Amino acid sequence: MDKFRGGIHPREHKEATEFKPIEAAPLPQRVVIPLSQHTGAPSKPVVKPGDAVRTGTIIAEPGGNLSVPTHSSISGTVSEVKELPHPLTSRFVTTVIIESDQQDTLDENIKERDLNNITPDEIITAIRNAGIVGLGGAAFPTFFKLTPPKDKVIDTLIINGCECEPYLTADHRLMVEKPAEIVEGTTYIARALGVKNVLIAIEDNKPDAIAAMKEAVAGTGFVVRRLKTKYPQGAEKQLIKACLEREVPSGGLPADVGCIVQNVGTAFAVREAVRFNRPLYERVVTVTGSGISEPKNLLVRIGTPVKDLINFCGGYKGTPEKLIMGGPMMGITLASDEVPVLKGTSGILVFLYAQEPEEQDCIRCGRCIEACPMGLSPTRLNYHIKSGRLLQAKNEHLLDCIECGCCAFVCPAKIRLVHNFKYGKSEILRARERG
Repeated sequence: MDKFRGGIHPREHKEATEFKPIEAAPLPQRVVIPLSQHTGAPSKPVVKPGDAVRTGTIIAEPGGNLSVPTHSSISGTVSEVKELPHPLTSRFVTTVIIESDQQDTLDENIKERDLNNITPDEIITAIRNAGIVGLGGAAFPTFFKLTPPKDKVIDTLIINGCECEPYLTADHRLMVEKPAEIVEGTTYIARALGVKNVLIAIEDNKPDAIAAMKEAVAGTGFVVRRLKTKYPQGAEKQLIKACLEREVPSGGLPADVGCIVQNVGTAFAVREAVRFNRPLYERVVTVTGSGISEPKNLLVRIGTPVKDLINFCGGYKGTPEKLIMGGPMMGITLASDEVPVLKGTSGILVFLYAQEPEEQDCIRCGRCIEACPMGLSPTRLNYHIKSGRLLQAKNEHLLDCIECGCCAFVCPAKIRLVHNFKYGKSEILRARERG
């Protein structure tokens, strides 16, 4: 039990921030809010330059069935609504820029809700209206996960507190400091799904978080599951396998095996939305790495420029060579520190050195196959992609790759496997869209 095949054990590098309490970052002078911050259709702007907004005011409505609204993260005045490159994809997306009045006046709709007799539908509506998406990194709209197809019987809810990526400690600190709030949010999620079997999964490198959550779940019937530290334990399919011995089928979803997974940060955001009608306009972000003067865990308004956070952490230490949004295994390298924090931003990593080793020829050692948690053959997939045989790669389940980076991590030839897999997957999906 508590195991999945493959995986790796990279150095954790969490010591710089794992015991540092969450600090509120200063209110930014301006926020830059892209309207594409989640899986699905971008939201559509409902404000224009000159409009006054409050903290939590809706600035964009859902753009489709798989979409959620976007809210202002500060009070002030909308200065621009224009197309700007997205921080992670560089595609131009509609972006709202707001200048702060430094008053942080809350939207009048943010107030405590009467929770007596609240129904599952009302919980799900509150979650959607609050613009909540998965805060573990995937940024999938939460309300959509809570409305699985009628033929899918959900019997188990797993709250993901693994935070298996090196360096990141945002979820860890949230569990230590806000365990009761996470449990309350979990209660609402469980009620929306109609499930009683609730597991809160935490890796054993966070004993203080395990203790805090065990105390908080007393009397609820929820179970805190202690898992051995192993990357990528926090990936949905691997977590389900580790906790329940169930395998999500190729191309399937957790709902296919009767399970829904939500991140601990998402559970906290759900609590804020359901109890206080508070939209998702801030989140906890870990700022750390060899190139930052004072690593911290920060509560950050969405849209805050990364540069503001770095300055609040004492600035750069030396001349960094690499800036990453997210963890070192699955994060995205940033071209600039001017880009904003997004709903899915769990960390900002700054590294002094970023040497890219030269690729060598594959020596057929098989380490990538042993490490792949999805049971794929990375070396064969890479060979197919490099040879232009995308159909063959697709037939060998390239689309099941979760891009965790285990294969590239163990590859002695330093082949950029994940980079090539992302390219291959994008080409297959593009061809599918063209019909």
